Formats: sequence, structure tokens, C-alpha cells
Amino acid sequence: MPFQSIEPRRLYRQIADQIRGLIRSGEFPPGGRLPPERDLARQLGVSRPSVREALIALEVEGLVEVRIGSGIYVLAPNGREPGEGADAPAGPFELLRARYVIESECAALAAKSAKRPQVAAIEQALDDMEREHDEGRSPLASDRLFHMRIAEATGNGALVLVVKTLWDERTGPLYQRLEHHYDTPGLWEAAMAEHRAVLKGIAGRDPAAAKSAMQRHLNMAYKRFSKGWDALP
Repeated sequence: MPFQSIEPRRLYRQIADQIRGLIRSGEFPPGGRLPPERDLARQLGVSRPSVREALIALEVEGLVEVRIGSGIYVLAPNGREPGEGADAPAGPFELLRARYVIESECAALAAKSAKRPQVAAIEQALDDMEREHDEGRSPLASDRLFHMRIAEATGNGALVLVVKTLWDERTGPLYQRLEHHYDTPGLWEAAMAEHRAVLKGIAGRDPAAAKSAMQRHLNMAYKRFSKGWDALP
């Protein structure tokens, strides 16, 4: 198969560009399936998460459809420009790694600096998440608020801005489409339990515990989204 090796620069876009070119050249006709994710990763010499980011970008463009447990299917041309609606400064997995670095430090600083009303505001955001989930509604807005309240509790305006920027990307089309394939009540229940551990560290004025809990939360999110599509029901 005429794949070329990939240079490690904006990796997911380079992978998407190659696959898009092969689709448009007729190598993979509409209605057909792409090779499995693991085979694409092996042929391109990249990681499966990088391939997954590229396939999500192509799905947002409307070039492919991911059918969990079945495969990745090529769709008929839709006239959209390459990258339309799917270009982002970083892929979802890069974003999670950046959040791991930044938000774990924010949790530690919040444990040192948060005032009582700020701790109460963090807890309220988590309570809202749990209530919305119990009511069958998406708790994403309250999830964002929980993380923003932690950033605000650091007392550092630059960190607030950085976390806001990361969350603007986290609610962008690539991340949202990736999350869509994994979105289950169990995912949110696990995430909220992890949030509760972060809150416990902050409320207990334990920077090490708060940092460790945030690191575990974001590492678990990475692992949840790294689970192979072929292994999902």
C-alpha cells in the first residue's frame, strides 16, 4: 500500500492528509473500509492514538465514518475543503497531556491557596455535575466549571487563562467527536469519582494529594480514550 513515512510535526494532520489523499485517488473508494487502526499505525510508523486523532479529524470533515466494532468506512465526497471544521492546534491526546501538566499544578496550588468560598465553589460545580448526570443531561458545562474554579483558586490569572484556552480546545470538534465514541454513563461516573478525589485533596489542604488525584484523573481519561475501537461494543 502506497503509504509514506511520517515526520513528527503536527502528526495527526500529516496522517489525515495522507489518508485523505489515498481516498481521493481512489485507493479507498466510498463505501469501502479503511485498514484497521492498528494496521494503519504499523504501516505509517506512528502510534495508534495519533492515527485515531487523524481518523477523528477525517470524520469531522465528513470523509469517513467510524462504526465501533465494525470499522472505519469511507463516505462519498461532500465538497468540503480539506481540514474544514477539523483543524486544531493540537490533537485530543496532546491536549490531555498538556492538561496533565498544567492542571495538576493548578490543583496543588489551589490546595495551598484556595479560600473557603473558592473550595465551596469547586464543590458546587461537582455537585452540579452529579445532579445533571443523574437527570440524564450532559454534565460537560459543570465539568468545565469545576476545572476553571480550581484554576481560579490558584490566585494566578495567567494559569486561569491557560486553563480556559485548554478547555476551549477540549470543547472543540475533534475532542468532542472522539469523546462521542466513548461516552457512556460509566465514563462520567468514573470521572466524577476522580473529581471527588481532587476536591478532597484541595479541601484537605494537601497539595500532594490534590496534584496526584488530578494526574490520575487526566491519565485515566487518556487511557479511556486509548482503548481500541475494535474492543468496544
